Amino acid sequence: MVRRFPVFCLLVWPLIGLQAQQPLAPAGAKPAATSSVTPPTASKPEPDPVSTRHTLNAGGKTLNYTVTTGRLPIVNEQTDAVEAHMFFVAYTLNTDQPRTKRPLLISFNGGPGSASVWMHMGMIGPKRVRMTDDGAYPPPPFVLEDNPHTFLPYADLVFIDPVGTGYSRAVTAELGRKFFGVQGDIASVGEFIRLYLTRYDRWASPLYMIGESYGTFRAAGIAGYLVDRGVAFNGVMLISTILNYQTVRFNKGNDLPNHLFLPTYTAIAWYHKKLAPELQKADLRKALKESEEYAQNEYPVVLAKGDRLTDAERKAAIDKLHRLTGLDRTFIDQNDLRIEIQHFTKELRRADGHTVGRLDGRLDGVEGLNGAETPQFDPSMTAIRAPYTALFVDYVRTALNYKSDLQYYILGGGIGPWDYGAGGQNQYVDTSDALRQAFAKNPYMKLYVGFGYYDLATPYFAAEYTLSHMGLPKIYQNSITRSYFESGHMFYIHKPSLERVSREIGEFISKSLPK
Repeated sequence: MVRRFPVFCLLVWPLIGLQAQQPLAPAGAKPAATSSVTPPTASKPEPDPVSTRHTLNAGGKTLNYTVTTGRLPIVNEQTDAVEAHMFFVAYTLNTDQPRTKRPLLISFNGGPGSASVWMHMGMIGPKRVRMTDDGAYPPPPFVLEDNPHTFLPYADLVFIDPVGTGYSRAVTAELGRKFFGVQGDIASVGEFIRLYLTRYDRWASPLYMIGESYGTFRAAGIAGYLVDRGVAFNGVMLISTILNYQTVRFNKGNDLPNHLFLPTYTAIAWYHKKLAPELQKADLRKALKESEEYAQNEYPVVLAKGDRLTDAERKAAIDKLHRLTGLDRTFIDQNDLRIEIQHFTKELRRADGHTVGRLDGRLDGVEGLNGAETPQFDPSMTAIRAPYTALFVDYVRTALNYKSDLQYYILGGGIGPWDYGAGGQNQYVDTSDALRQAFAKNPYMKLYVGFGYYDLATPYFAAEYTLSHMGLPKIYQNSITRSYFESGHMFYIHKPSLERVSREIGEFISKSLPK
């Protein structure tokens, strides 16, 4: 049974997933102003990255590896001036295998405003934050343990913190604005990748990229951006995907999220035993099949009719939504058959005095103010924030010997307002076309997409909708591998899901390597 959390575990900066209302911060939080920490000046010399050697026993094998930790400069091509420094942690397996044969996997998370720590310390790296087996909040003091499911046997690993996250900083606050937006972010992370390949002689290595949440949006953009600059990836991996913002914005006149979120509502209601009795008795996939069929066929028509619905049609829709979500019929009716994400997470278990998680709907919490319209905090975010923050900072300083007095911006605090482009909030940004172009220009590229059934930050049915609407020619359809997990946004915090995704990524890399 998933552990519940009392109200004192409130979190005020949940930036890892994508909020369905605000342009930047999930769960309703707005990004903080540009960092108040004094950034390094251009004249201050940047120390060289530090390297340390380590050993890990994983899967019955002993892995000897080197970790390189530091910051690389981001230089303006026109002025040749350093404008930012980007922090990274790189793992290289000590092996006789030539670098041209050894795959290189580049990893980052999302937000915008999130450091790369989540996949680093939860799924991919050789060390892992110990959670409960189902991914709930562990009792302090927190423990960092060996990760027997690390991706290091499959590839060397590089974890990147974009500017304004982790220890990455713009040289001045004014320059920071250049990096805090869709295009500036893609260009700077793309430039870091180019520089890393150059400095560490990895241009000839098989290249892979993995992003999570907004990191999938970034990864799709980078795949299209870098292929025009001589960098082609063997494989791209998307974990909890968002490529088209129209699929997650509950704005008036945009009904896409209402039916694309529905199957995830069904999954979470099924988990908490709130569905109609005969549907609750079914297994999860059977319940989801009914929800998906309604969401894809009848529900969009119901929403499109609006006030033209007859009384009989409206009643039938209310009954169906009640069956598929477990929500009260009166609540559904009063919300005009449209169920916004924050209302769902508060309403589903209101009668029990609980709220359910947005990042992971399996997790629930007790707030105390049960009459509020929306949740005060996301219990699934609360579960991860403290353990990952404390253990990563300690790990970098003590095990990796990287010393910095800068604040490590794990989730927000280091970025300013995010620039989504000339259209602002009235234009839904979309990087799926960049991904399509990457396929067209690099026909050997493979794509792995991982979905969490209980993820309301980037719902699986919304991601599927985007993938099926990006105009990808049929010749490339077999290049996409899809995998579904009975967990949430960070599905790897669930141990059985971690074991499976590690195995699948190993197979994905092996099959996509040049023969």
